[in-house]
Amino acid sequence: MGLTEEPVISISGLWMNYSDRMVLRGIDLEVYRGQIIGYIGPNGAGKSTTVKIMLGLVEGYTGSVRIFGRDIADGDTAYKRRIGYVPEIAELYDSLTAREYLTFIGELYGMKRNEADAKAERLMGLLNLEKAYDMRIASYSKGMKQKVLLISSMLHDPDILFLDEPLSGLDANSVMVVKEIFASLAAQGKTIFYSSHIMDVVEKISSRIILINGGDIVADGTFAELQEQSREGSLEDIFNQLTGFDKYRDIAGEFVAVLGEGATHE
Repeated sequence: MGLTEEPVISISGLWMNYSDRMVLRGIDLEVYRGQIIGYIGPNGAGKSTTVKIMLGLVEGYTGSVRIFGRDIADGDTAYKRRIGYVPEIAELYDSLTAREYLTFIGELYGMKRNEADAKAERLMGLLNLEKAYDMRIASYSKGMKQKVLLISSMLHDPDILFLDEPLSGLDANSVMVVKEIFASLAAQGKTIFYSSHIMDVVEKISSRIILINGGDIVADGTFAELQEQSREGSLEDIFNQLTGFDKYRDIAGEFVAVLGEGATHE
């Protein structure tokens, strides 16, 4: 990364509150080409809100959000053609076939119909879904739906990918393929910005990990840097230390004790 390189995402003094609850408390963040950002934190920490603001889905914030050098508050939505998004819970059009759905999504991003169709069919084949291309999405398993979502987010070759639990429901082989896809895209200069609760995956694939807690960024660096700062071993340990969640063993112990109360086993 050159010193003169412009950040692809630049967030400055980002505050957001919902009714009486402050969700983001002055977030400052710069993200560059080729970075794989693991954006992690407990539920309610402000992760999804940050991403939805960058996507232009949430308004009412204070501060500035610049993507590709332009303030997204200027009303120009052209930047959206250069981004892809996989939400944690997506409403796929179940009554459509994957061909119909992916071709429709491609056209929304400005692709020609036949170009989107041909590209989507090849990508489906690479993820072992060629036989399902003309089946209704309603008949798909969770993992198959997740693959369709991933293809839909990348079909138009975006420069930034926003992903929420992108590996949800995928089998072990597919996880390896998708992780390699992310690494290859980052090597091309694409930016991957994703959230996950699966700490070992975040630990392995991120070039930079950002931990948000209570609307504040409490850690930002490579996994090695975070280890050095906190003197902890795994990312899960670092996460628990920085978010103050150290009761998990006690809770698990009590839970199992309750399970055993009054139980009689032959």
